[in-house]
Amino acid sequence: MTSRPHAIGWAHTRFGRSEQPDVESLLAEVSTAAIEDAGLTPDDVDAIYVGVFNNGFSRQGFEGALVGVGRPELALLPATHLENACATGSAALFAALDHVESGRGRVALVIGAEKMTATGNDEINDILLGGGHRATESAAGSFAGIFAGLADQYAERHGEPHDAMARIAAKNHRNGVDNPYAHMRRDLGLDFCATPSDRNPVVAGRLLRTDCSMVSDGAAALVVASEDVAGAARRSVRVAGRAQANDHMRLASRRDQIAFEGAGRAFRGALADASVGLDDLDLLETHDCFTIAELLQYEAFGIAAPGKAHQVLEEGRTERDGVLPVNRSGGLKAKGHPLGATGVSQHVMAAMQLTGEAGDMQLPAADRAAVFNMGGAAVANYATVLERVR
Repeated sequence: MTSRPHAIGWAHTRFGRSEQPDVESLLAEVSTAAIEDAGLTPDDVDAIYVGVFNNGFSRQGFEGALVGVGRPELALLPATHLENACATGSAALFAALDHVESGRGRVALVIGAEKMTATGNDEINDILLGGGHRATESAAGSFAGIFAGLADQYAERHGEPHDAMARIAAKNHRNGVDNPYAHMRRDLGLDFCATPSDRNPVVAGRLLRTDCSMVSDGAAALVVASEDVAGAARRSVRVAGRAQANDHMRLASRRDQIAFEGAGRAFRGALADASVGLDDLDLLETHDCFTIAELLQYEAFGIAAPGKAHQVLEEGRTERDGVLPVNRSGGLKAKGHPLGATGVSQHVMAAMQLTGEAGDMQLPAADRAAVFNMGGAAVANYATVLERVR
């Protein structure tokens, strides 16, 4: 059996409106910091994998090589840029895991980053629509419009999701208070999240502002290493299982738009690869780009039966003291969603829990975590199971 890679070091900027002027600076902020956190030097690293969505946020491309501009000591290492919509960070991570697991290298650096706040709102909406199928979905006007359409479909099939979505928003904002890296550290309360107002206006259809993740800048980095390297590290988190699954990009195709079948296949595949079940998980960091997305994931993953996600929320099963805490970090909703950084950040948040380094976010028992990151409306789906080693 092939030995599994381990995460042994990480770094994370605060998400939000960064003073860093560009992606180059964000990459530089976390790259060598993660290597040092792993107790290694640049000479120990065999390859670099970089996740940046870009798609118009910056005229500067070639982000793989950009790492070496900000940190010249990394400039001669093989570096590859990956992009897979909002799952860009996990795409970079999975490539790094393949590199180590195949034996082609013993240590790989993964960096995800995005600079979004320097771009105007109208342009941001257009850039984000590139994560959908423009030919058939641009009439939605924005990515929020696409997910508002999913909320409408859910309402038609299962009943009004408004209260359940508000509970997700309130939960994640409560959790975000404890996360020093979060874009918004404010407990907004259920009533605020459930009620349209001047401060919480309708964005699209059933989605209020509190149902939508925020436009953020930020970066996160992970060092993944072979088992023998990890054996000498001061702490280690094993990548016990992982899976990637795609679904049809065109929502108006043969797919059931609200079943999130690709997400379910990736999640179940990661659990099977790790030889664990849902009940074996102590926490889940999942992709709540919109609250309706987290709700649909509950049902796709088997946390709730179809149409019954509201019961899970009403019973508090995904709260910090529930049977399966979900998005203890605040999720994309409160932590922020700098696209290329998100997948890497989710894994850093889970690793911090497993090593007891999560500070005020720390759960009392955290030995095994799952991470789910998706691109588009559950088109590119990545799931990972992480286990505490030490």
